[in-house]
Amino acid sequence: MGQIHSLLDRFGVEEMRRLASLEDKTQRLCVEAAHEVMSDEDQAIGIAHAGFAMAALPHKKISESIWRREGGSIQLLVESGLDKENKAVGVPFGAMARLILLYLQTQAVRTRSREVELGSSMNAWLKAMGVSVGGKTYIAVRDQANRISRCRLTFTRTNAGAEIITNGAFVRDAIMPIESENGNQLSFWKEAVRLDEGFYESLIEHPLPLREIAIRQISNKSKAIDIYIWLAYRLHVLNDPLTLSWNTLKNQFGPEYKELRYFKKDIVTPLKIALSVYPEAKVQMDDKYGIILYPSPPPIPEKRIGR
Repeated sequence: MGQIHSLLDRFGVEEMRRLASLEDKTQRLCVEAAHEVMSDEDQAIGIAHAGFAMAALPHKKISESIWRREGGSIQLLVESGLDKENKAVGVPFGAMARLILLYLQTQAVRTRSREVELGSSMNAWLKAMGVSVGGKTYIAVRDQANRISRCRLTFTRTNAGAEIITNGAFVRDAIMPIESENGNQLSFWKEAVRLDEGFYESLIEHPLPLREIAIRQISNKSKAIDIYIWLAYRLHVLNDPLTLSWNTLKNQFGPEYKELRYFKKDIVTPLKIALSVYPEAKVQMDDKYGIILYPSPPPIPEKRIGR
């Protein structure tokens, strides 16, 4: 995938668009995403909790009220909250839930405060996350905000024979939007939310810097978001190349798949898209064996993080 970035440098975006139009849709998406990231001059930083690199939310709606995902020494347990009628509202899922949480985490780390300003309308919030405004978007945000507001979570990390457990929630105060009087826009209970203290403290201790422009390019692709976060976490700490089999990747990103062939079919495209927005990543894909990770610079240079 690194070839896309070198070819863009060599031939320019117009020629790469022409060549990509002769291939498949994924190639065209990768060219456009790579071009946007390489053209970004602001280099704005987004933040995710490092734990999400190893254990993430579900991609699709699930019927169960508890979601458990393990990755390496990390286990994430998310429990659905209850509404005022004591009915489970469901576990957060999909790209929208990830974008909401990324926005909250980024703002909290930037300001070093649990208080995160949301703005006076839904439009302001969506614009800050790079999401287009529309009726379906309102519905999706309202649903995921409700799920995030009410759920409980537990991060468990194994270290030197001991379990380090962080219990809590994502937010202390509700961020569930409500309809305004004109019926067209949505407003919030409050113009600011307060992150749960345990989640905030863990976030400050384990922040993972990301390229905001990269997240925006893959904002509607939850699997690509997860892979990008995972690569940003893994690659820059490697000292030597690391080979991961397709089975290992399945355990990380798709333990729900019954057959490996179906997982491989579904994961290749989001992997390519995630790599297209991470120009520094050095990753080799082998259809038979899996992928090879090579030591690579982080998406955000350390000197940039320091500033």
